[in-house]
Amino acid sequence: MSQRMFNKYALITGGTGGIGLETAHQFQEEGAKVIVTGRSSKGIEHARQRLTDAAVFIKNDASDLAQQRELAASLICRIPRLDVLYINAGDVTHQPLEAWDEAGFDQVMATNLKGPFFLIQSLLPLLSDSASIILCGTVSAHIGLAQSSVYAASKAGLISLARTLSGELKHRGIRVNALSPGPTQTDAFDKFGLPEAEKNELIEQVKDLVPLNRMGKPTELAKAAVFMASDESSYMLGSELLIDGGVGNL
Repeated sequence: MSQRMFNKYALITGGTGGIGLETAHQFQEEGAKVIVTGRSSKGIEHARQRLTDAAVFIKNDASDLAQQRELAASLICRIPRLDVLYINAGDVTHQPLEAWDEAGFDQVMATNLKGPFFLIQSLLPLLSDSASIILCGTVSAHIGLAQSSVYAASKAGLISLARTLSGELKHRGIRVNALSPGPTQTDAFDKFGLPEAEKNELIEQVKDLVPLNRMGKPTELAKAAVFMASDESSYMLGSELLIDGGVGNL
């Protein structure tokens, strides 16, 4: 069986858990040489158990501009080119409007929009002339989900970059597209810090939003990412792929 990403160099930010980790696994299955970033040593160690020894792990905070430039400089010294960039790291903080302060607002924007923008800028010399950049959006950017204000706004900005950066980079053959998940069963729900009963209640409430009456699976998003990273999507430019169980359309 042919491997759709054979000998492609792929960087996945926030690849130590959930959708990102499953995508890294699928990329390896398809023959890619994978580099994964994560904020914590614990997360990186967890990812090591899932991926093959060929994977490269780099500790990196997506909200830190200096670290994005350091990451790019490190990769320029380590790999000959970058064929796939999957911007997956994100801050999923949800809270009521009155609960936000400037520091929290800035943290979400730095992680979900500012950091990714300057990482792409820093990686320009390394990106191959047929590179695929995949930006992780969210269906929340299209609906009016309560308490998602800052998160959804940051992701809406990222989705916009799929179009504007495509317009700017198309002369090099670089394609930028957005992959926007709907509610997906990952450990992100654990990060809300809710008691187990409240967490399970939240998950059930989220399920009720989905016309397919279930949460998505990380592998379903990962398979979509493989398509977007491979040459199979070579005619896809400046677009958004919604893998959301119908939330954004029904």
